[in-house]
Amino acid sequence: MDKLFDFELTARLLGLDFVQTALLAAAVLGLVAGTLGPLIVMRRMSFAVHGTAELAFTGAAAALLLGVSVSYGALAGAVVAALLLGLLGGRESERDSVIGVILSFGLGLGVLLLWFYEGRANNKFGILVGQIVAIEPQDLTTLVVCAIVVLVVLALIYRPLLFATVDPAVAVARGVPAQLLSPVFAVLIGIATALGVQIVGALLVVALMVTPAAAAARVTASPWRATVLAVVFAECAALGGIVLSLAPGAPVSFFVTAISFTIYLTCRVVAYVRGRERRLSEPVPEPSPAPPGR
Repeated sequence: MDKLFDFELTARLLGLDFVQTALLAAAVLGLVAGTLGPLIVMRRMSFAVHGTAELAFTGAAAALLLGVSVSYGALAGAVVAALLLGLLGGRESERDSVIGVILSFGLGLGVLLLWFYEGRANNKFGILVGQIVAIEPQDLTTLVVCAIVVLVVLALIYRPLLFATVDPAVAVARGVPAQLLSPVFAVLIGIATALGVQIVGALLVVALMVTPAAAAARVTASPWRATVLAVVFAECAALGGIVLSLAPGAPVSFFVTAISFTIYLTCRVVAYVRGRERRLSEPVPEPSPAPPGR
């Protein structure tokens, strides 16, 4: 327990270059995840994020085997997954089954690729649960460039995408290209998911992509407020997870998921209290008078 809360050791580690690089990467990831998250929740694509993460894991495992940057491999795998989901899961009735097929194939192929890899076991483990020491300055550059691309494209399509999300039938009737926006948004999710592989790991990246937005949705119905809250929650989880993991040297993913889950439970409690107060403050309707007897 003392090791977990060793503030002096944490302060020393915060001065190291690789830790500062990881914090910058986490801040960028939190911004992207928090911005995309509310739309992911509204469009009910949480399972799609998990499926995309499995293909990002496969791409990262392939990159590890080939000796190239893991971030490039994860990015390629996630984009391929997003394209597959967009092409094969066009019908809502088929989406879950398509995601399940892609998820299982990606995870199985990734496990096989890791079996072929003969390097350090820590590298294999890091793909699954995150490893901040593996984030190099060039990885940070790639992450920032990809984040800028995601945010710019999202800004360009945000209004029609939100319209198509809230009321798809009316949006299509008014000429919104919903069938084009869906795969574009899926690719944005794929890129953002790939960015989180090295920090949170492929298995738990959903903790940043979905949980903060799900928490924000409990306390506000406004898409704009939900986006702001989701960004704040994602930043707290990403940065707080790294800081808390420094002293014990534990995987970052546990602390990120723990903070995200705590925020989610807190928002549920806030929503429950608000709803209870609202019900208590409402006037009790007076009983209608009985009809006169004959």
